[in-house]
Amino acid sequence: MKRPSKVLTATVLTGAFLAGGTALADARGWWPSPKEVRVMLPEGQSNPAIAGGVATGGEVAVYQSSGLGPSPLNPSAPAGTPERYTDPSLTEGAEGVTVTEAQALVVLRNIKANLEAAGVTPADVITMKCYLMKPPGATVADYAGWNRAYRQYFANVDLKSLEVVPVPMGTSAPKPPLLANKSRPARATMEVASLAVPGWLVEVEVTAAYQKR
Repeated sequence: MKRPSKVLTATVLTGAFLAGGTALADARGWWPSPKEVRVMLPEGQSNPAIAGGVATGGEVAVYQSSGLGPSPLNPSAPAGTPERYTDPSLTEGAEGVTVTEAQALVVLRNIKANLEAAGVTPADVITMKCYLMKPPGATVADYAGWNRAYRQYFANVDLKSLEVVPVPMGTSAPKPPLLANKSRPARATMEVASLAVPGWLVEVEVTAAYQKR
């Protein structure tokens, strides 16, 4: 008896492999070696924010974090409010910092600590997912604030000159980032209806690749 489900699965996978008009031969040329991490970056850009995709060889060891949110580091703000989950020391002297941006700075610092505890660093991050809630009174999530915070920890080294690129915090003039890092992970950012902790506006999870041994 034939099993059409297997044929259908093979067809779907082949279609996905050829998606975007990429010829099969070209795709095979992108196949990573067993211990290789290959990052697809936009052509003609020396400072792109994210990768188009990442390929990992079959022998690459990876670490997957849980979704991490901000810590309640602002005791002057009421419990359960978004402002409670910010750290005033991170934004001291900056103007126009949004609450989403301030929370994201705490989250990314938490991500850094989580990675280092597992033996990797933000420079090893290859994929990232960010979940945003809209701030109270807003109509949509604060993507701009999130992106400013992201550049404080990722994608802030020019890939051609290798110079650190100043980044803005809030509406303040660009300054050296909190962490110089040339990593451009493949990233997805989405707005969600709710997060697990009342007051959270940002939650992030990452995958990092261990260095070759």
